[in-house]
Amino acid sequence: MDFQQIQLDQRLHEAINRAGFETPTPIQEKALPVALGGSDIIGIAQTGTGKTAVFVLATLQKLLQGPRNHVRALIVTPTRELAQQIHSDIKMLSHGTKLHAAAIYGGVNATQQIKTLQRGVEILIACPGRLLDLINQGYISLHEVEILVLDEADRMLDMGFMPDIKRIIKHMPQKHQTMLFSATFPKEIEKMAAQTLQSPKRIDVGFSNPTKTVEHALYPVPAHLKTEMLLEILKNTETDSVLVFSRTKRRTYRLEKKIRAAGYKVTSLHGDRSQNQRDAAMQGFRSGIYQVMIATDVAARGLDIDSISHVINYDIPDTADAYVHRIGRTGRAEREGQAFTLVTPDDDKMVRDIEKRVGYKIPTVRLENFNYKAEAPQPINYTNNISSPKNRQRRSNKARGW
Repeated sequence: MDFQQIQLDQRLHEAINRAGFETPTPIQEKALPVALGGSDIIGIAQTGTGKTAVFVLATLQKLLQGPRNHVRALIVTPTRELAQQIHSDIKMLSHGTKLHAAAIYGGVNATQQIKTLQRGVEILIACPGRLLDLINQGYISLHEVEILVLDEADRMLDMGFMPDIKRIIKHMPQKHQTMLFSATFPKEIEKMAAQTLQSPKRIDVGFSNPTKTVEHALYPVPAHLKTEMLLEILKNTETDSVLVFSRTKRRTYRLEKKIRAAGYKVTSLHGDRSQNQRDAAMQGFRSGIYQVMIATDVAARGLDIDSISHVINYDIPDTADAYVHRIGRTGRAEREGQAFTLVTPDDDKMVRDIEKRVGYKIPTVRLENFNYKAEAPQPINYTNNISSPKNRQRRSNKARGW
């Protein structure tokens, strides 16, 4: 099957050809005809499987007929980066249709977003918080929305957006098509789908196997030497485009400072960065200004950069599926990629889960000149330290004769 066999407007076929799409992915082949038929959909598919094209093409096809200059389709997504990526895909696939889309999200001043809305848009891509703000201020009406897309529903659940989603749905007309996409289908999502969707068709391609273009390796290391190990790996790696995953925002910030001090051009992506900082980080990493990006899992949702050569898991992910999602950032578009994971003795169970997921025992690498026996730095004992605040105060008091 190819895209030419799918009943789409000729302008959309031309956009598909310009984008270089030839053969539909499994989720596209199964879900796109159902979506075009107007049915509600539950799509179980991970990021990177081509699910965005399913709801974008189905939405564009429907909106080619009918009124203009008011919101007829709403796409709700968990992160700003993903909203921007979907907006970019819509602009690419809607070329020549005169349909207009806007992306709205927090972290930036709302003035420009409001001006765009006032000019009239048919497709709205939105993060829940900013969307509700603008609805409550009267800048957005959802009363004529014909299509609702809930993208990455499990991630929105993880981020605490489910109450917002329920409030958004209350602003929708009773009759509309809903397409829900999620990498996993926990009970909370299943319950929401049962309350929201009408006789949905379920298309489940789940988590695909890790791409065969990625080479995996484990780097055992004591927990206190992980940063030194990361620097040693970078020193022995082609660092044109390396994505490093860290578990926390604080650790991401600390790693960025260490890697910069080692002479690398590095940036970071985490929840505490402003939207302008996140945009600059993404653009700089995509264009090659930065060799290394440190990111948390939530911040990296929606990262779509074909040129990433290496993914390094500074912290092992919490699940085997999360591992597949992370390493899927490299080895894209048939390019070869490498996925390195730093592992401590506490990570043994997760390593076994990951190896079951990838289907084989992942090779272990030991670095020749690395000192695995280096001791952890001793914590400062302020009781005996003459430089401690208390001792400095005692010396000061003694000098004053107190």
